[in-house]
Amino acid sequence: MKLVVDTHTHSVSSGHAYSTIQEMAKGAADNGIEIFALTDHGPSMLGAPAIWHFGNLTVVPERLNGVRILKGVEANIIDYDGNLDMPDEYLARLEFVIASFHDYSIRPGTEQEHTNAVINTIKNPHVDGIAHPGNPQFQIDIERVVKAAAEHGKFLEINNHSSAVRIGSEINCMEIARACVKYGTNIMCGSDAHISFDIGKFENVRAMFDEVGMPEDQVLNTSAAKVEEYLSMRRKRLRNK
Repeated sequence: MKLVVDTHTHSVSSGHAYSTIQEMAKGAADNGIEIFALTDHGPSMLGAPAIWHFGNLTVVPERLNGVRILKGVEANIIDYDGNLDMPDEYLARLEFVIASFHDYSIRPGTEQEHTNAVINTIKNPHVDGIAHPGNPQFQIDIERVVKAAAEHGKFLEINNHSSAVRIGSEINCMEIARACVKYGTNIMCGSDAHISFDIGKFENVRAMFDEVGMPEDQVLNTSAAKVEEYLSMRRKRLRNK
């Protein structure tokens, strides 16, 4: 399966990443990536940029080095009602919004609390998908979340970096991938790159897709045209919310 889009990357603005946007665009081009989403951490994350950083992303060119750049955020889920650390008025200005748990922004709770928070986040019309949902620190009811994502047309991420930084994620990620195949839930692939050289690195994702027999038509990242079609649908969704 060819993967030419990376929907989860971080620039130096995240505080613990190491590349500028220009360097990221070059790294993406070098690695055969046609589109990447710039998803720096939301403001409640330690070292993250202030909220007005995201309001000013319009100054970033749409393309650099021939690569399309989606202006986005990795927003933090900050309570068990699924509220985020970014108000809707800012999310509405962005092109791609992923949301996730980080223990800097919310304490781990029960599986039920995590599940309710993720499902409520999925229902937010501004949110496109859930990043690293396989994190065992924030265990979810996988079947309920996968079904909710399918119902609301949202993406669940298979995160290439999770096995290195979220120990124990592999089993959950595999179960999520299998459930997505079963229920027809759409998938997005994120390198979670924190340096330009890692943009578009999907070796763990590919191995998992091969094992579960992931259908290509369920994966957002297989063509630039598919992404642009989704973005058009997204704009309509937000106009009609």
